[in-house]
Amino acid sequence: MKKAVHFGAGNIGRGFIGLLLGLSDYEVVFVDVNEEILAALNKNNRYKVLEVGGAEEKEYTVNNVRGINGKEISTVAKEIADADIVTAAVGPNNLKFIAPAIAEGLKIRLEKARPTELNIIACENAVKASTELKDYVYQNLDENLQEKADLYIGFPDSAVDRIVPPQEITESLEVKVEPFKEWIVDQTQFKGEIPEIEGMNLTDNLVAFVERKIFTLNTGHCGTAYMGYYKGYQYIHEAIKDEEIYKTIKEALMESGSSLIEFYGFDEGTHKSYINKILKRFENPALMDSVTRVGRDPLRKLGAKDRLVKPASRAVEMGKFPTNLAKCIALGFLFDVDGDEAAQKIQDKIEKEGIERTLEAVTGLAPEGDLGQEVLKQYKELLDNL
Repeated sequence: MKKAVHFGAGNIGRGFIGLLLGLSDYEVVFVDVNEEILAALNKNNRYKVLEVGGAEEKEYTVNNVRGINGKEISTVAKEIADADIVTAAVGPNNLKFIAPAIAEGLKIRLEKARPTELNIIACENAVKASTELKDYVYQNLDENLQEKADLYIGFPDSAVDRIVPPQEITESLEVKVEPFKEWIVDQTQFKGEIPEIEGMNLTDNLVAFVERKIFTLNTGHCGTAYMGYYKGYQYIHEAIKDEEIYKTIKEALMESGSSLIEFYGFDEGTHKSYINKILKRFENPALMDSVTRVGRDPLRKLGAKDRLVKPASRAVEMGKFPTNLAKCIALGFLFDVDGDEAAQKIQDKIEKEGIERTLEAVTGLAPEGDLGQEVLKQYKELLDNL
């Protein structure tokens, strides 16, 4: 049986990539640091995935799974040494932490007289996440091993899309997911034969699909969360049914979509249909996805290159003023959630330095610029109406 080593045994790891690997007849070795999840994996060697909220509920059983602790680098390295594929769903900020174990595995693999090809795919909500992971891994390899890795080790970038909300962990490790899923991988970056994995689609223009996903799904999800929180909703599916929120988010996605259509040649009608499909997914009540979860870490999500500010800035550059995206950005500065460390850092900065300096520090937008002025105007209006 083929073996996959997958970093990240959380809900996304099990409910998305782990599921697809299991359906493709891989033994899946999950690498994580959560002892409870690892124990359950090793006790049961299987788990269930439920697709909920569609026309009919579907249930899958993922067999032949086990778990190892990511802190045990030598153990992880041995698994990578003879793996057929390595994947990761740990969050973009955690890629640097898994790189040393991957590097140790590659050292064992590349020291063989006849190394075999291996592809390592980071399945994250980020542009070129696998390329970023490669950079971290190479920091742990000497120059000779880097040259050898260039010959045998591929780091194909990918775009992933599936909503997997938090859920209670049980011994069965059952995961509830939405029916929609999309995993697109850059076929030009593989080494050796491209593996056949159910649900993995290939492209030679990945950046277009990565940005389409991030600046539609993630933009809309985040905007819905911030506006939903402001208006007192608990869940995304409740918030998106609010007529004002729906209208604002749909128009924000059209503002974001204008640059996607121009830059990448997406058909306008097809992209509008994609936006409508995204909004429909937000309405799925079976996911019970909270606005506080979706909106968490606004310090990152309000960044200059992230899901709200970047498409807004692009729209301005194209001569289209993104009033609705500006509103979503303003709402992000009102996302005052207890227990969200990043949200509290923003609130502390506003209190100490004012909204103008905080806006510039967090988003990179100049307060005196047209977009900065619009965000500030909407922020003050929203604040007055609280």
